[in-house]
Amino acid sequence: MLQAIGLTSTHRRDRPLAVEDLSFQAGPGRVTALLGARGSGKTTALRLMLELEQGRGITYFRGLPLHRIASPAGEVGILLGDVPGHPARTVRNQLRMLCAASGVPGSRADELLEMVGLGGLAGHRVGALSLGMDRRLGLAAALLADPHALLLDEPVAGLAPSDTGWLFGLLRSHAAQGGTVLYTTSDSKAAARYADHVVTIDSGRLVADQDAAEFARTRLRPRVAVRTPHTARLAGLLTREARASQRSVEVVAESGSRLSVYGSSCAEVGDTAFRHGIPIHQLADEIGDMGPTGLPDDHRPESVTRLTRAPLRTEVSESVPAPPAALVPAGRASEDGSDMPPPIVRRPDHGPVRPLRYELHRLFGVRMPILTAGAVLFLSAVLAALLGRSGQTPMPQLLAAWPRILPLPPAALGAGLLGSLAFGDEYRYPALAARHGVVPRRFGLLAAKLAVSAGIAIFLAVTAAVADLATLHLLYGGDVSGPPQDWRHLLVSWAGLTVGCAWAGLLGAGVFRSTTAGLAAVLAVPVVMVPLLQAAIAGPAARSIVGLPTRLRELAWVEWPHQADRWMIAFLRLATQPVAAALALSLSVLLCAYLLTGVRGRARW
Repeated sequence: MLQAIGLTSTHRRDRPLAVEDLSFQAGPGRVTALLGARGSGKTTALRLMLELEQGRGITYFRGLPLHRIASPAGEVGILLGDVPGHPARTVRNQLRMLCAASGVPGSRADELLEMVGLGGLAGHRVGALSLGMDRRLGLAAALLADPHALLLDEPVAGLAPSDTGWLFGLLRSHAAQGGTVLYTTSDSKAAARYADHVVTIDSGRLVADQDAAEFARTRLRPRVAVRTPHTARLAGLLTREARASQRSVEVVAESGSRLSVYGSSCAEVGDTAFRHGIPIHQLADEIGDMGPTGLPDDHRPESVTRLTRAPLRTEVSESVPAPPAALVPAGRASEDGSDMPPPIVRRPDHGPVRPLRYELHRLFGVRMPILTAGAVLFLSAVLAALLGRSGQTPMPQLLAAWPRILPLPPAALGAGLLGSLAFGDEYRYPALAARHGVVPRRFGLLAAKLAVSAGIAIFLAVTAAVADLATLHLLYGGDVSGPPQDWRHLLVSWAGLTVGCAWAGLLGAGVFRSTTAGLAAVLAVPVVMVPLLQAAIAGPAARSIVGLPTRLRELAWVEWPHQADRWMIAFLRLATQPVAAALALSLSVLLCAYLLTGVRGRARW
């Protein structure tokens, strides 16, 4: 059971309320259509129900509001617009990534692909799908966690009749198993044909709440659609002939040289046009929509709308059963003493239930990481070969393939690019969000991204060093010595540089919501931060930190082994390097900015 009570959108200056005091219910085992013309507030009503917009009112899903449901994905499946996903990701990888986000087994993806008829397209890219196939993928994503209720916004808009029939067949099957289905539409004939229950709204207010049979009887009736260049003349003739024969015929002029004739037939209209020599470009029987009040839209007086709207809304409000008293939050009393509906606080989007598995599927579901790694290794080997030819480049710079003209070596730049994509792609293709443009700032998701990007950075660093060494031995043979004696220290500093660049790109993209901004944060370390630090410490030093490990040993309560002194000295030696210090400072600033923006976003929610 789905119950929406008192939904009211936030008032905006110089604009009427998109939704005002809207109450209705959608029962289990039934398909409910929320019907209204474009701009009537259907989408806003759905977003208020899902707590995606601020306003007033409350919606109960089987007796609980959405913010009190532990696993919303298992209660409500959502399809708002197109499926957000990377166009280069395959259909199967898209669903497996969403399975990890919802906490369901990956095998569920293949089951749903067969259910929605996409089993043969599992290896196709999301960006290559047609509109009908994309809508099937969206329905599969909504059904991943086997939810009880389905909320869909215009699911059949633009679909072919065959896809429309299939989609409603699947919705009917979900309702037959006891589920609740609510979808929005502007097509009254489709609502009467496919829905069990029709809720009609106009200008954000409830107009009618009817079963499908009653809706079809009171709102739909046959008509003759006529298209002719002489609409005014034909309308006058039809009206005069109907009056002469005392028949009830209504002629409504519409746009595009078109007439809608109620109470007549194609034969009668055609005979009248033939007798008077009027050309006919179209003549067909249709089912006409009489508008929310039972009158044609062009002939619906405003006074009728005002008179019929309030009684219908009152009648429906009384039919909605009240939720349990313990679940109703206390509302504020209005000036006339009545209780106002409680405020709707915009709900933050949930992060993935299994963030590490989600991040691995997100990263390796496209070809970008493989292409980036291949380009990094090739460029690094070429630069190492060019630097080794002169014989004057030190071995550390030779293995890193880091010429002085580049701000960073290829492996560090590649790690920074992949780190920037980790959050940049989330904002470009927000697969986790019910609404576009929002990425959950959960610490679990951040930790998973940091861990995966660090692993990829270390892999790039080690592989690039090995590839450079192999290239140098292949080209120059014995003229190139092996790894230097302090290779362990160099390996740690090399891995730290690549991991730091990956994290800088990741945090920069997370703060500024852009892959380009993440890359700019990576390049700002050697281009901006290093010169600033060098200028700050360029003056002579009066004191030195030599002997710091010994002084720390004297202050410590626990005696640590003397071997730890060597590691501490190595760490201090590494930390005092300009690039390492600049990278550590940049990471600290970016992490603080990320946390502050996350806290500010939660306060706003």
